[in-house]
Amino acid sequence: MRNEKLISALGNCINHCNYCADACLDEDNVKMMKDCIRTDRVCAEVCSTLNQVLATNYKDVQGLVDYCKKVCQACADECGKHDHKHCQDCAKACKECVSACEAYAA
Repeated sequence: MRNEKLISALGNCINHCNYCADACLDEDNVKMMKDCIRTDRVCAEVCSTLNQVLATNYKDVQGLVDYCKKVCQACADECGKHDHKHCQDCAKACKECVSACEAYAA
């Protein structure tokens, strides 16, 4: 099934974004992490929405896939600015999701 790889990447991205946002709240300088937290939350929501839509057989999803790719790239870029392991792991999961979105569109 064409959706399986993307659904798997979305689930992984959702988990990493939620974990990263929560872990950021425990950092000493939370104010410095606010863009990371916000981007994590939005990324998890967009991935979750796409995940739910892909679970149906609705065909007109390309616009949402493209938007998800854009948000995941923005999250990867933001998390990639931070040295914390949770941020680096999240950036990696987001990049994998970007690749899965690109493969889905191909």
